[in-house]
Amino acid sequence: MSGGEACDGKKLVRSSSGLRMVPEHHAARSPFGLDEPPWVPDKDCPRCMQCETKFDFITRKHHCRRCGKCFCDKCCSKKVPLPRMCFVDPVRQCAECAFISQKETEFYDKQLKVLMNGATFSVARGTSEKSEMMVCRLSNNQRYLFLDGDSHYEIEIAQISTVQILTEGFTPGGGNTRATGMLLQYKAPGSEELTQMKFTASEDFNSNKKLSAAWLAAMHKAAKLLYESRDQ
Repeated sequence: MSGGEACDGKKLVRSSSGLRMVPEHHAARSPFGLDEPPWVPDKDCPRCMQCETKFDFITRKHHCRRCGKCFCDKCCSKKVPLPRMCFVDPVRQCAECAFISQKETEFYDKQLKVLMNGATFSVARGTSEKSEMMVCRLSNNQRYLFLDGDSHYEIEIAQISTVQILTEGFTPGGGNTRATGMLLQYKAPGSEELTQMKFTASEDFNSNKKLSAAWLAAMHKAAKLLYESRDQ
C-alpha cells in the first residue's frame, strides 16, 4: 500500500451543529472539506438575517450549519446532507446554503466514484513531447491523484495549483464541446517550482472516450471544490 493509500483513522465528534465523523489527525482531512463556521452570536441577531422577522418566544432562531448565520424556522427549515463538513446526518441549512449543498451531493454520490475508478490517458510531463499511457485515479482518502503506467506518480491534491480542461468542437455559433484532456500544474514534494502535466484522452475506443470525458468532468468539479476550500 502506497503512502497515499494509507488508512486514516476516524473518530466521531459532537459539536453544536451535530455529529461528525472526522479524521483523527487534521492533516488527514479531505482537501475538499470545509471547516465548521463560527455561529453568529445570539445577541447579535435580534432578527432573521433573511426575512428580518423579529425573534421572540414564539419565533425561534436557528443557525445554518454551513454559513453560521441566524434565521427563523421558515428561512432555515431544510435538513440537507453536508459531507464537506463530515456530518453523519443531514443538518439544518438556510435556503441558499441548502441549494449549494444539494448541488454538491452529485459530486459526492457520483463523481467521486468516477474519479476513484479512474480512466486512461496519454500523459506528458513538463514540456516533453514524449507521453505515456497511464491509468489516473483519485485515492480512496481523496488526498492523492495516482498515475500508473510504466512510471508511477502520486500528486497531492492539496498541492495542485491549476486545472484546465481542454475541449474541442467549439464553434462561434455555440456548438457542443467535448472534453479531450487536461492541463494540471502542481508543486512536487520539496520543490517550490510548478510542474505541469498534460492529460490527453485516448482515441482508441469509444467506451474509453466516454469514461475519460466523465472523469475529466468530475475532475473539473473537484477543482472548483478545492479552490472553494482554500478560499474559506
